Amino acid sequence: MIDALADLASISVTTLKGVGPALAKKLAKLGIESVQDVLFHLPFRYEDRTRITPIGTVRPGESYVLEGEIVACDIAFGRRRSLLAYMQDSTGKIALRFYHFSKAQQNNLKNAGSVRCFGEVRNGAAGYEIYHPEYTKLDAAQEMDDALTPIYPATEGVSQARYRAMAEQAAALLDRHGMPDIDVGASSYVNTNLVDAIRYLHQPPPDANTQTLLEGKHPAQHRLAFEELLAHQTSLRIVREELKKLTAPGLAPPGDLYSELGNSLGFDLTGAQSRVAKEVADDMMSASPSLRLVQGDVGSGKTVIAALAAIHAFENGLQSALMAPTELLAEQHFINLSAWLNPLGIKTAWLTGRVTGKKREQELAAIAMGDAGVVIGTHALFQKDVHFKELGLIIVDEQHRFGVHQRLALREKGVDGNASPHQLVMTATPIPRTLSMSMYADMDVSVIDELPPGRTPVTTTVLSDERRADIIDRVAAACSEGTQAYWVCTLIEESEALQCQAAEVTAEELGKFLPDVSIALIHGRLNAREKTAVMNDFKAGKIQLLVATTVIEVGVDVPNASLMVIENSERLGLAQLHQLRGRVGRGSKQSHCVLLYKKPLGTISKERLEVMRQSNDGFFIAERDLEIRGPGEILGSRQSGALQFRIADLMRDREMLADVRKASVNLLQHDRGSAEVLVNRWIKDPEKLGQV
Repeated sequence: MIDALADLASISVTTLKGVGPALAKKLAKLGIESVQDVLFHLPFRYEDRTRITPIGTVRPGESYVLEGEIVACDIAFGRRRSLLAYMQDSTGKIALRFYHFSKAQQNNLKNAGSVRCFGEVRNGAAGYEIYHPEYTKLDAAQEMDDALTPIYPATEGVSQARYRAMAEQAAALLDRHGMPDIDVGASSYVNTNLVDAIRYLHQPPPDANTQTLLEGKHPAQHRLAFEELLAHQTSLRIVREELKKLTAPGLAPPGDLYSELGNSLGFDLTGAQSRVAKEVADDMMSASPSLRLVQGDVGSGKTVIAALAAIHAFENGLQSALMAPTELLAEQHFINLSAWLNPLGIKTAWLTGRVTGKKREQELAAIAMGDAGVVIGTHALFQKDVHFKELGLIIVDEQHRFGVHQRLALREKGVDGNASPHQLVMTATPIPRTLSMSMYADMDVSVIDELPPGRTPVTTTVLSDERRADIIDRVAAACSEGTQAYWVCTLIEESEALQCQAAEVTAEELGKFLPDVSIALIHGRLNAREKTAVMNDFKAGKIQLLVATTVIEVGVDVPNASLMVIENSERLGLAQLHQLRGRVGRGSKQSHCVLLYKKPLGTISKERLEVMRQSNDGFFIAERDLEIRGPGEILGSRQSGALQFRIADLMRDREMLADVRKASVNLLQHDRGSAEVLVNRWIKDPEKLGQV
């Protein structure tokens, strides 16, 4: 028996009729664990099963409810064995084809008499056909549906009929229990109450505008999307408030070592770098933990900002940890930071999964004793045996590649009672303004919007791989002129072994066509020492052509490399293509990027490659990436969970964001209790969502 006052979020999905442990496990894959989750898992389209269509009027590509007599039913033999039945009414005849069937189904259908079926009409071998229609034997008393039929995003083992039955039970519980309707303020997007909006979207009437529903623009959808965005924005603000209650080491202003680095770099900081460095330093002089996102396009000089922040911490007796997502990027940071910091008397430590045995013990001891002022590494930094003496600053590079729990685990290395370290988050994947406004309400954001002088824009060409021979000639010409080149191999498979194999085959092939060019290979299966040796030789000019997998996406800086060829470029997202292209154009020479693709080219791939050809502006590319792919992939939501919106869509609903921000501030100021109810309704782990 369910308590009449129970909150629907606290009522397990297993209380619904027909939901046992096995089905509950499948539903959990969709994030559905409570009755409330069932209600918030909305249909993505609707089918009109409210009227019967005469068979003689149907057209291919449309779905219909049809009624008629089964006049023939037998097994058809062709390329695939199938069960073929013919249904007839007074206006015509249509074939029903089943590729998966049993003997019992064959007999039942043969003797069914009158049936009602639903499905999409197609052109087939027998004329107009419906493949695997839903059908029932016609009962004289059987009524038509009185609402549009919802079609839900599903998972294997959860049929539409089963989910609809669950949704009907959940809607009945909603009528009985209700759901608190929070006053979310005045907005043109909020003109219906929550319960009515939920009920409407699960059971829209026959006269509902299906096109508006399909586009996500119905007032009921606006109501829920607005509330979900508001919950997310509010949760980030609450988290930021909680962070501000913690204490942090309030640093003294930067000292002599800080200035000394600026004088010893051999180049002047850009105006943007100087501005951002000051913003970071000001943060670190605060007595509450800072959380700043530094965005900078590829090659804008974010590592210098990290070095200055680490020196600032060191001058105040504190350690810094810099975490990067890959060994290669961590290693590049280690090389750069060691070259800058060691001459200033700041010891750097290096910790990745491949640092083992005695070397690892030495590094762990240096970190624990505080001898290592700056520790650079991968996710190995937050393992249990890593202990800092006094961690004052955490720097996370390419933060979207780390999951929430990974980032949180590193932060907790520096938490002592109510004290927490400062955090600096860096990314070379420009965050579109649309996302920035909604996803980073809890962070201060700095943008390095200026490239160092002398950089030349990269010219991008898009070519079919039928022109491969011409491109090989172009590589030969470039190498003979003293410049260096990358040839990047990509595969659609996730397997690293296959990626490496493809690169090995390509390197061998290019070696035959380019006998006078020195070629080397780098991929993810080389150990750290081998990768470093290859990269050092490439930097030194001993290697003219570097064949690589996407392992070189970030962190590789060779100013003399001015040509990049990317194979199968249609298989990569815009962010990754932009990162790869950022490996060239780092010197004063005119640089070129050639995007090779395999025909035929799909619509989305064509759009991506055209964006790359048109622009070198990372922010423009990020906005277009958001439009083409959606937010989930851009910020790594599959890892972090931060963008798993159930109803809202940041591109579709971006006009709401200004109203959402106002409503969030107002709600927290005037109705804190409702704000917390709202956050708990929509976000499963609000405390951890924004702490990283």
